[in-house]
Amino acid sequence: MKLKELQFILGFFFLCIFQVTAQISPGALSNTHAYLEGVSNCTKCHDVGNKVTRQKCLTCHQIIKTNILARKGYHASPEVSGKECVVCHNEHHGRNFQIIRFDRKNFVHSKTGFELKGVHAHQDCKACHKPAFIRDARLKTKSSTFMGLNQACLTCHADYHQGRMSRKCNNCHSFESFKNASGFDHNTTRFPLLGSHKNVACEKCHKIEIINGKPKQKFKGLAFSNCTACHKDVHDNNFGQNCKKCHSEESFHVVKGMKSFDHDKTDFKLIGKHRLLACKSCHKTSLTAPIKHNHCSSCHADYHNKDFAKNGVSPDCNQCHNNDGFTPSAYTIEKHSLTEFPLEGAHLATPCMACHKTQGKWAFKNMGSKCVDCHKNIHKGFIQDKYIANNNCKICHVVTSWKKVTFDHNQTKFKLDGAHAKLACGDCHNVKNEKGVRVQKYTGLSTECESCHKNTHVGQFAVNGKTVCTNCHTTNEWAKTKFDHNTSRFKLDGAHATAKCNECHKLVTDEKGKYVQYKFKSIECSNCHS
Repeated sequence: MKLKELQFILGFFFLCIFQVTAQISPGALSNTHAYLEGVSNCTKCHDVGNKVTRQKCLTCHQIIKTNILARKGYHASPEVSGKECVVCHNEHHGRNFQIIRFDRKNFVHSKTGFELKGVHAHQDCKACHKPAFIRDARLKTKSSTFMGLNQACLTCHADYHQGRMSRKCNNCHSFESFKNASGFDHNTTRFPLLGSHKNVACEKCHKIEIINGKPKQKFKGLAFSNCTACHKDVHDNNFGQNCKKCHSEESFHVVKGMKSFDHDKTDFKLIGKHRLLACKSCHKTSLTAPIKHNHCSSCHADYHNKDFAKNGVSPDCNQCHNNDGFTPSAYTIEKHSLTEFPLEGAHLATPCMACHKTQGKWAFKNMGSKCVDCHKNIHKGFIQDKYIANNNCKICHVVTSWKKVTFDHNQTKFKLDGAHAKLACGDCHNVKNEKGVRVQKYTGLSTECESCHKNTHVGQFAVNGKTVCTNCHTTNEWAKTKFDHNTSRFKLDGAHATAKCNECHKLVTDEKGKYVQYKFKSIECSNCHS
């Protein structure tokens, strides 16, 4: 056999093998699954006559399967649970194909069961997802995986306290900053912070010490049974070691001897907020020097700037206020009823500041007594002045409810009777403009029925282009008419007198629309009877 013939036969043989292989495998597997190449491995991922199934994938990927069964991790989230694996991870796209692909920047991490908060939300994925933090030996050797991390802080972070505090770091620290232990409540310890201790910086008491060669703050083993454990005894033990006999946590300079003084033995009993004041707030010079105390104004400035003064003299504050605080006022509704503006109706439920503190400062004089002094006249320009003279809202409205209207419509050209008398004003006077927005309209309204109601008779009863509905209907009830058939061209007698209206007046449809026909060109018998 010649050399050329042998080369041709061998080339043809390898070409056939290549084509058969291409028919079986659509492409090379990724590096991760490269060990599964070959016809003999197909059924490890594929069911015979079927595509890749979720069960086949989970047979190999046991860790993911375990998480799914335990309802943990991203694959157990509602977004992924129950989906076939190939929806997100498919194969035969070449060795360098990335089988795990997702938008890392926009990935919602809370779906994994661990929401990224605070500083965590700004970290790169690789800062946490790296072999050094993975405990599971099966995952630790993988070059790229997002599994195997524990949610405990110490999985990623070093134990700053070296086992001397709780392992639940988030009991004290937040995700915003490790240094700010905002969650820690000192009152849960054996030494609750009281008085001035609340304002002391942590490191003042919890000093830095060297532990295992590293500087750490000391939080345990501190002495606190006596004040002198931290504070110097300025009295050199002349008064003993029990500082609390005389001093308190509020201030070293506040002596309990004075705080226990019974002020009720004086002419001025300490009540309410006066009990919280320091002695020097009132006793400016000497504790024994007499001070005026018969009136509030002896110590307090007139906040109201003589708003309540009569003949230049302001009443004492205790007529409206008490010692528990400037607010709330003790001024009663009964007292308000003695003024020029008694509170009635909805005004009874209105808080004082709604009227007396509209400009940031309380005001009680020259408030006005007309509605428009407080309320905007929303009808101005819409209702003629003769119906609302001098902006007097009381002509129509009452103080019990704005919606309750007492206007006498009989003053107008359109008297309200029948069903019209039961309608709310807005049913007729709040109309839609050309933009479809409801606006007020009280002038220029037509009194014709057709201006509000549809003419269902399509002009059958119009005379000179005008239909007078009241010839047949009343305002009490539309369906019940006063029409007398004997006034028409066709008087009812005999059997006609007992016939129902719709036996003769039937529903018709023509170019005018669908309506009941009441008028006929001819009233001959043959028109109805054949």
